[in-house]
Amino acid sequence: MNETVSKNQNNPIASASRGRVIVVMPAYNAEATLQRTVTDISKEIVDEIILVDDCSSDRTVEVAKELGLTVIEHETNLGYGGNQKSCYTRALENGADFIVMIHPDYQYDARVIGAAVDILRLGICDVILGSRIRTRREALEGGMPAWKYVANRCLTLTENVALGQNLGDFHSGFRAYRREVLESIPWKNNTDDFAFDSQFLAQTVHFGFNLGDIPVPVRYFAEASSINFRRCVKYGCTTLWVLAQFWLQKLRLGKFKIFEEPEASGNIV
Repeated sequence: MNETVSKNQNNPIASASRGRVIVVMPAYNAEATLQRTVTDISKEIVDEIILVDDCSSDRTVEVAKELGLTVIEHETNLGYGGNQKSCYTRALENGADFIVMIHPDYQYDARVIGAAVDILRLGICDVILGSRIRTRREALEGGMPAWKYVANRCLTLTENVALGQNLGDFHSGFRAYRREVLESIPWKNNTDDFAFDSQFLAQTVHFGFNLGDIPVPVRYFAEASSINFRRCVKYGCTTLWVLAQFWLQKLRLGKFKIFEEPEASGNIV
């Protein structure tokens, strides 16, 4: 893979005192929305932005370089989960204490990054998700398709019950983690497809981390990335299988690679 190193680095002394914050963006054809997403990210809060391009056919890479981001280019398309693996690997290598993953499609409000990191810094939570669904009316008026809203509510409810959580949106593209989370769970064992996110959250619960969420306004528009109905069905079925694996592992009725101790799986970074 190719990469371009960012010149956008804040004072390293100040960064060390508050913890180094790195934003990662798994990108695919994000040319139309990338600049708007980056503009909302405060340079006073974030020390580095890493964009991993998964073989886009548009000018995503060129725009990212013009914005001074750290750019990693995949030589072949690795999928959404494979993209995140590259994001997290580089963030840890670059000394991140707090990692924020945000989709570069401008669907999520990047201005809440500071609030998410502050909660992590206080030790209240280890993982923070951005919840797009505060009310049904707001979500639908924000452009979320009705079928996707219903699917999200049903699957999120199932995940909350199965994993013992109380999150508003299990399927958010805004997530923030303490470094210890990425060092402690075997996320490299996860799928390279969209179910990576479901596996990751099940892993955080399995390994005893605390999850929480904050509200983010929902933005659905033509340029915002979204998977189609067929892929949503596949994603939902895979998520249900992840929940089944979680309980089979918990009851010691099965053993699954995604829940192995990192030392045993060899995936600790």
